[in-house]
Amino acid sequence: MSHYVKRNSQGIVVAVSVEPLEGFELATAGAEELARHMAESTSAQNPFEESDRDVVRVLDDLINLLVEKNTIRFTDLPLAAQRKLLERKGLRRGGSHLGLLGEDSSLF
Repeated sequence: MSHYVKRNSQGIVVAVSVEPLEGFELATAGAEELARHMAESTSAQNPFEESDRDVVRVLDDLINLLVEKNTIRFTDLPLAAQRKLLERKGLRRGGSHLGLLGEDSSLF
């Protein structure tokens, strides 16, 4: 799929389109420049996004801690919640977590 970009007077990407619109050019920049633009525009639209991600990670750690301390049982959670938590646990093994509970992955 081709991408088209619109640049400001300094040459910075200010808009991206999958259609060739007026004032847009075929993107010849690397994927990094497009990804940076998309990340910046998403952050600008929702200033709570980064905070939300951090809170989700804290909640993951909190649930793991409650399970570890036998305050709650993982199986007491709704099945949909169990699935999401297991999915996130798998993703976090990739190294993108806060590490509030250390590196112990045997919580469930």
